[in-house]
Amino acid sequence: MTASSKELSQEALNLASFSFSLEQKTALFTQLKQQRGILFQRDIIALCNEHKLTETQLLKACVPVASLFSVAPISQFYVGAIALGINQQGETQFYFGANVEFTHQALSLVVHAEQSAINNAWLNGAKSVIKIAISDAPCGYCRQFMNELDTADSLEILLPEKHFSLHDLLPNAFGPKDLGNEISLMSQSASTHQFSGISNACDETLIKTALNAYVPYTGNFSAVKISTYHDGDFYGSYAENAAYSPSLSPLQSALSQFYLSGLSFDDQTVKSITLLETEDAKNQLEVAKAVLASFENPPAFEYITAALIK
Repeated sequence: MTASSKELSQEALNLASFSFSLEQKTALFTQLKQQRGILFQRDIIALCNEHKLTETQLLKACVPVASLFSVAPISQFYVGAIALGINQQGETQFYFGANVEFTHQALSLVVHAEQSAINNAWLNGAKSVIKIAISDAPCGYCRQFMNELDTADSLEILLPEKHFSLHDLLPNAFGPKDLGNEISLMSQSASTHQFSGISNACDETLIKTALNAYVPYTGNFSAVKISTYHDGDFYGSYAENAAYSPSLSPLQSALSQFYLSGLSFDDQTVKSITLLETEDAKNQLEVAKAVLASFENPPAFEYITAALIK
């Protein structure tokens, strides 16, 4: 049974507001960049004890920090979101996210903050998302994206002044089961697929990330690797949606992870980008080209396709 919007809103009113000071926000932002946008359970416990907060109070207080990761050159509207997820060890973690925009490209290519937070949880092995706190009310696009989660029926949405269930904000929803899909985002078991004819030199993590893609509608198991000169590698995976449009491309997924480290996408930072996708279902090359065209001096780009063994 899910809580009603009235009950959730009353809970919001009962929680005394708390805000970090500018110095505290700066320190937390620095820490989160080093942890690639994740606040671990040990951090959550320490902050709750230090400031005498409940977990939910801390979650909401952290949202303005999430907004600091926003890259919004078009709208100048900085949105932050945090997914409260449970990892494979049963620990609570906060997965941060923020909106990412691309200049001179279709607005449909942007990454919404809610997508970013859920993507962060998914790529980092969370087994479920229980709540999501957002700086502003989620648009219909994001409500549809959240409806792909396996916890959609019980998902709580925390706004600054009110709390809702996803069902309150998206009644009579269209979802995976309407297309005959019995799985949902973050409900999948380990992939049993393999690629054939792929070079032994191909990054094993990139292959694994591609095979773990959520692609029930096209079967295009695909992923992107962003290689940097000094800050390691960042991976993104393709996450599809029953309504199709809210799907998150592997390059958008990887770029969202990249920006959650507080990095700048420039030729002094990014060395190369690699896209891997399934030969018989490929559909991501033109999307990747469009996104990369928004950057000055885009990095070297490698494109790999491979046949899938089911």
